[in-house]
Amino acid sequence: MTAVDDSRAKRNVMVLVMAQAFLGSQITMIFVIGGLAGQQMAVNACLATLPISMIVFGSMTTAPWLSGLMQRYGRRAGFVVGALGGLVGAAICAYALTLSNFWIFLVGSYLTGIYMSSQGFFRFAAADTASDSFRPKAISYVMAGGLLSAIIGPQLVGYLTSANPDATVMRFFPVYMAAMALNVLGMLLFAFLDIPKPPKPTEDSPHGRSVMELLKTPRIAVAVICAMVSYALMNLVMTSTPLAVVGCGFAVADASNVVTGHVLAMFAPSFFTGHLIVRFGVERIMGLGLLILGAAGAVALSGVELGHFFVALILLGLGWNFGFIGATTMLAGAHAPHERGRIQGVNDLLVFGGVTLASLSSGGLMNCSGGTPEEGWAAVNIAMIPFLVLAGCALIWLVMRPKPQTV
Repeated sequence: MTAVDDSRAKRNVMVLVMAQAFLGSQITMIFVIGGLAGQQMAVNACLATLPISMIVFGSMTTAPWLSGLMQRYGRRAGFVVGALGGLVGAAICAYALTLSNFWIFLVGSYLTGIYMSSQGFFRFAAADTASDSFRPKAISYVMAGGLLSAIIGPQLVGYLTSANPDATVMRFFPVYMAAMALNVLGMLLFAFLDIPKPPKPTEDSPHGRSVMELLKTPRIAVAVICAMVSYALMNLVMTSTPLAVVGCGFAVADASNVVTGHVLAMFAPSFFTGHLIVRFGVERIMGLGLLILGAAGAVALSGVELGHFFVALILLGLGWNFGFIGATTMLAGAHAPHERGRIQGVNDLLVFGGVTLASLSSGGLMNCSGGTPEEGWAAVNIAMIPFLVLAGCALIWLVMRPKPQTV
């Protein structure tokens, strides 16, 4: 077991906050331009968001083995591998832009997913050495590191592209060069991480529950479902946003500003989300997150002025924050330390599997479900409804279940 030590946990949180801020910027950068670059290079507009789907697919397929690697060699090793994946992925994407080759661009996008997968484990790493009372706050603070990424990433895109008169995909080349630099910075940061390696298992070590036993545990099952829905729906809408904003007559810089507002809303509440969970309970905060996601869809369907995009995407970020941090907290408290490598990897496999499908569907709904950008944008937001109903019903079922009797 990893020893509980809140003083060590707080130091690790600081490192992870900085990593979330600087390395996380590359994801916001790439999510702004990935669909736009894809739209220019793809042979079919319906495939515009496929590069983003490949990033998420890379994250999904990486999560199980990366989780096992961390269980065996420690968090630092896994995070360095993730930064290397991001570095190589950004380099390949930059090379693909010079050739205007969509398929090479997809390869680089897939490797970028290795970084995205490792970033997903930052929140779990924050909880490794934290006490039960500090755990929700530790997770929340690390997620709050995304505030800087919300500013650095999209604003770098706006600066690097708006000053470039080139209308070809090469206008995005400097963005990928910046992403490479951020990954190098991240590898330096991880040298300061202090999370003990898990002890090697012995014959006497507890084996824990199987994956199926873990997934049949009610709190784990509901946590996974709510995490999948919160993240997938956020990605579904966010992936289409730059296409919708530009398609409705606004500039790339406007799309970057909308994404900045969205990512700020994703992470700004993290300063108090953990406190809210401690005070009101994780189930209430997760439920509130699902309601806010529904409100985001309602605003998006009410109009396509720039103000509608800003409000809808801010609500989308806030709903994701409550839903996803709540689900992470519920999952982190529902398994034993020796089970974390098994369930955390499967959780992220399922979560990013849902996100992969969402990002892939996003381009099809946006570009191929209607004759205009307005109709495509409406289709994207209507698609949220059944999944919000599913997650809401699962959460209500968990709350309504009889509590175990204690003797």
